[in-house]
Amino acid sequence: MQVVVGPRQTGKSTALTQACSSIAIPVHSVSADLGDAEWLRVEWQQARNLARSTGEAVLIVDEIQKIAAWPNIVKSLWDEDSRASSTLKVFLSGSSSLLIGDGLSDSLMGRFELIRFAQWDYAECREAFGCTLDEFVFFGGYPRAVQMRIDEGRWRRYMLDSIVEPTIAQDVLQMAPIRKPALMRSLFALGARYSAQKLSYTKMLGQLQNAGNTTTLAEYLELLSAAGILTGLSKYDAKELRSRRSSPRLMVHDASLSSSALGIPFQAIRRDSSRWGHLVESTVGAYLLHRGQREGFSVHWWRDGSDEVDFVLRRGEELVAIEVKSGRVKNQRGMKKFLLSHPNARRIVVGSSEIPLESFLLGDAKLFL
Repeated sequence: MQVVVGPRQTGKSTALTQACSSIAIPVHSVSADLGDAEWLRVEWQQARNLARSTGEAVLIVDEIQKIAAWPNIVKSLWDEDSRASSTLKVFLSGSSSLLIGDGLSDSLMGRFELIRFAQWDYAECREAFGCTLDEFVFFGGYPRAVQMRIDEGRWRRYMLDSIVEPTIAQDVLQMAPIRKPALMRSLFALGARYSAQKLSYTKMLGQLQNAGNTTTLAEYLELLSAAGILTGLSKYDAKELRSRRSSPRLMVHDASLSSSALGIPFQAIRRDSSRWGHLVESTVGAYLLHRGQREGFSVHWWRDGSDEVDFVLRRGEELVAIEVKSGRVKNQRGMKKFLLSHPNARRIVVGSSEIPLESFLLGDAKLFL
C-alpha cells in the first residue's frame, strides 16, 4: 500500500485526486475525520466490492490517523486481501507524521511504501503561481495561502486560522497527552518569531508563562517538529549526546510561518536587513530540512563562542558546512574555524556569486560530493 504523509495544507489530497483522475481505474475515496474501526471496515469492503465488479479499484482513506487502533485494523484487512489476491490498490494519507509513523513501524512493516509531502519549494511556487524569489521568502510554500499574497491581511488570517491553529489543535494535540495546550501554542509563536536564531531553553522559560521545565519544552518542540511546522536544530558535535543536549536553533519548516507570526508587512520587512536576513535563513533551513528528509541527511548548526556556521549537514561520515549571506551582519570567522577543526567538510556559501540564493533554492547546488 502507499502511505502519503506530510503537514496539512500541502496538497496531499489534491495530488491524490489529480493522480486518480488521470487513470481509468475506479476510485473509492473517503475521509476518516468522523470514522471509527467499524466505519473503516465497511468502507474497505465497499472498495473490495468495487474491485471485484470492475476488475480492480483504488481505495483512498484520508486522515487515517484519526481512527483509533488503525494500524491493527489496516494490517488485518490488508492481509485478508493479500491471501485473497485482491486487486484493490490502497492509499492512506494523514497530516500527523508521528502518529502515522508509529503505526507503520509497529504493525505494518513490509506492507507499505512511504511518500513524504512537505511545503512546496521555490521551483514549484514559481511554476504554479509565478512567485518571485522575494515573494517566496515571505509568503512561503503553502499552495492555497500563497495564492492570497495580493491581500496580505487575508493571507495572514488564513495562515494563522487555517494552518497554524488546526495543525496544533488537531494534529499536535493528538500525538501525545499535552497537559498545557496554551504553552504549546505559546512555544510555537515564540519559535516562529525567533526562527533561524539560537534560543536556549532557559531563555524560553523566561519568555513563556507557566512553562514548567526544559524537559517539557524539549518534548513539545519535538511534537511541533513531527507536525512539520517548527524544529529545534541541534548544535553539531561529533559526540551525538552532547549534540542532543545543546541549545536549539529554532527553525520553521516554511518561512511563511515566521513572517505571518511577525505580522509585519512584506515591504516593511524587506527593508529591514536583520529581519529579512532571518527570513532568508529560515527559507534555506526549511529547504534543507525537506531535502534531508528525502535524501537521508541530518541538519544541524555549529557555534564556538561568538563564531558560528549557519548549517552543518551530516550524511554518514560526510559533512557540509553552509553559510548563508542573507543581508544581516555576521561574524565571518565561524566558517574558517569550523573547517580548521573539520578539514574534510565541504564548504558552501549561499548568496555568493558562485551560488546565488535563487539557484540554491532551485536545486542547482550539489550538497554532497
